[in-house]
Amino acid sequence: MRLHYLGRQTQPGKTRLSTQVGKFVLGLAFTMLLPNGTLAANAAPSSISDKTEQRKTYAEAQQALGQSRYSDYQQLVQQLEHYSLKPYLEYRYITRRLSRVDNAEVDQFLSAYPESYLANKLERLWVEKLADTRRWEDVIRYYRADNSTTELHCLSLRARLNTGDKTALDEVAPLWNVSQSQHKACDPVFAAWMDAGLLNDDIAWQRFEKTMHARQRSLARYISKQMTPEVKKLADLYYEVDSNPRLLSKMKRFSQQSERMQSIILNGLQRLSLRDAKQAIDLWHKYDAQQLFADQARIDTQRYIAVRLLRQGYTDDAEALLASTPALSTETVTEWLIRDALRKQDWPRVQKWISQLPAEEQGSERWSYWLARALLQSGENDEQAQQLYSQVAQTRSFYGFLAADILQQEYELVDKPVQIEAPISDQVAENPGIIRAKELFIIGENLNARREWYHTTRSMDEQEVIAAGKLAESWGWHRNGIQAMIQASYWDDLQTRFPIAYREHVDVTAKETAISPHLLYAIARQESAFTPDARSSAGALGLMQLLPSTAKQTAHRSGMSFSTYDLLKPETNIALGGRYLGQLLNEFDGNRILAAAAYNAGPNRVKKWLNKDQATQLPFDIWIETIPYRETRGYVQNVLAYSVIYGYRLGEKLPFITPGEADKSL
Repeated sequence: MRLHYLGRQTQPGKTRLSTQVGKFVLGLAFTMLLPNGTLAANAAPSSISDKTEQRKTYAEAQQALGQSRYSDYQQLVQQLEHYSLKPYLEYRYITRRLSRVDNAEVDQFLSAYPESYLANKLERLWVEKLADTRRWEDVIRYYRADNSTTELHCLSLRARLNTGDKTALDEVAPLWNVSQSQHKACDPVFAAWMDAGLLNDDIAWQRFEKTMHARQRSLARYISKQMTPEVKKLADLYYEVDSNPRLLSKMKRFSQQSERMQSIILNGLQRLSLRDAKQAIDLWHKYDAQQLFADQARIDTQRYIAVRLLRQGYTDDAEALLASTPALSTETVTEWLIRDALRKQDWPRVQKWISQLPAEEQGSERWSYWLARALLQSGENDEQAQQLYSQVAQTRSFYGFLAADILQQEYELVDKPVQIEAPISDQVAENPGIIRAKELFIIGENLNARREWYHTTRSMDEQEVIAAGKLAESWGWHRNGIQAMIQASYWDDLQTRFPIAYREHVDVTAKETAISPHLLYAIARQESAFTPDARSSAGALGLMQLLPSTAKQTAHRSGMSFSTYDLLKPETNIALGGRYLGQLLNEFDGNRILAAAAYNAGPNRVKKWLNKDQATQLPFDIWIETIPYRETRGYVQNVLAYSVIYGYRLGEKLPFITPGEADKSL
């Protein structure tokens, strides 16, 4: 799990948004209030727990609902008149009896909790139920476009058609003309639209291309059957070339001058470049002379081929293509060439390609740092290099800390806790959605807590979001405090953005493993933003995002007992994560750069990235900048920088890069 945003302080009192953007993936909640009323392991700290009897009654009511003991439920819910989570019981009571519910009961809930997360959810569910029972007038009444899904949109169109509103057909084409299959609820609407003769070859070809680009080839085959014979013949050729793009070498077969034939050629060239970019660029030059491609299509195709040339190691060919057509340059392509030049330590070439970046990117701390390095290595303009280093060293960033080390000066660590006016904080604290989110968090219903939080805060202004984040921080919900600062682009509140969370467990693990607590905090902050039940798309779990297989091996080596569920307990996750990190540090001779890269990408990949030949080994900063995986590159940079910030937070002054790390070529 990745939550980047180091936040960069440009000058005292001024901030600028970080370019490091990561994807934060949240998993299912694994703990909740247990039947006996106790809290599960990853619930909020006991210091903010209250309302013990209400929570116990709530748990009993949930159990009664689960067992369909509705009379017991009614008695219990009456005791919870002022409990913030009563809506969750009422929602569950309604949805368990949905086939017997009438409009009045739904209206009562929607009126009691207007625009709430649960009200919107029930409204969507009710529209589906009404459509199932063919109550079309009621579908129209309850459907809201601003609380919709594709399925519900199609159900509303079907309802309008079934009540005689033929204008509903005007909204069908955008729903049909997409790159994937739509919900089956759309099928009757699509059939009515086609029966009305509104599907034509142009729309069918547009969708055919979209599905082919999305690699939905079976769907593309189906769509081609909706075309007239002449157009279907071209679609079949498109499909054939997509499967075997080397067919483009038979140029006579593709001599027809038409937009659809050009689409076949351009798609085929892109597909060919994935396998053989050299052949693709050779054929491109021939077809470019034969066909009158649109200007943007020419640029897009050449740019696509240029990237594949770079990835396949044909750097000279890519540079020649870019030199002949400067418009092909993009930040991605140019940065690729800069990193290639860095890898070869070709400093004049580094300068050349940095100069091709947009002015804003040239002025970023990343490329200012590398321009300064290139100037010094080339023996040019030492004064300009020193000025660049000085500018970069004023930023709180990976490159700022590197530049400060070069200049032998203090790191720029601006810490300005955000101040929110009391009326705003009070107003946010009294928001029913925030109150529900807090209570759900306290009892461990984390998934619902997050949903309530997102639903409530998405309509808040910047000051309210910050106030909500500070509240979450005070509850120990650190991830939401961090996210609020990101959402509001406030980077200088280091207390909220870099919390000292789970300190007891971190200190114990640090002592047992002899790993700096700053590094443990940096890894946990980068991996999960201190979310105990975090789950990645790859199945990594908990604060330090361990795969169960890795955790099992680590536990076995360390003589610890282990179950997958234990990874959701902060004390276990930190203990195992610290021990795994310790193994990586041992494997890489204590080098935090390599250990951090291995924690993210795996030790075997890192070993492959190391240059075995001493003549090709790189200084540590170049090695980090040229890590093949963008995610791992940002990960290593963040972990190293976060370690410095956590040193500050814990009252210790730490070196950004140790002498041993700085002196080792990689």
